[in-house]
Amino acid sequence: MRRRGSAVLVSAARAGDQAAWAELYRLHTRRLTVWFSALPSSDWASSADDIVAEAWLTAAAKIHAFRGTDDDFVGWLFTIARNHASNSRRTAARRRTDPVADAAAPDATWGVTSDQTASVDGHDAVRQLLAHLTPREAQVVACIDVVGLDTAATAQALGMKPGAVRAARHRALGRLRKVVESPAASPVTPPQIAEAV
Repeated sequence: MRRRGSAVLVSAARAGDQAAWAELYRLHTRRLTVWFSALPSSDWASSADDIVAEAWLTAAAKIHAFRGTDDDFVGWLFTIARNHASNSRRTAARRRTDPVADAAAPDATWGVTSDQTASVDGHDAVRQLLAHLTPREAQVVACIDVVGLDTAATAQALGMKPGAVRAARHRALGRLRKVVESPAASPVTPPQIAEAV
């Protein structure tokens, strides 16, 4: 069993050990995918799996420059993935891949009712609730409460100080509590929130 703070897996991966890469992948890929799947996305052409795959390719290419423990690796990997997601959002804004504009016309024309099963799916409910938060608050909540990262790894992944992470989480949970408790509020129609810097 690996000790907390050790660099056994990262050192072995840096040396080209395939088993170490497989273990790192096993430990972190699902959490990365869940994190990006939970966050509201503005790019319909890029999935969470695409971003995670790009993050792993970048990590493999830059592992020689990483200095830290196995526990530090998760924050470094999430930072790489977050940067890829930011690039994906900017690309989506330039190419305008949002399919919503024409989505209602075929249903009205053919008389097909929309499928409501996605609205009751827990995954969609989480995304809709997180859409009520600023992008930074949504990332913090997704890291800690959805994926299970600790405050230190979340701070490293998001480029924040641990105190700022705790404060953002506190604000976000307070806002979500009001959304959930309010009979008039609906997570299906979140307010438009400007993208955080």
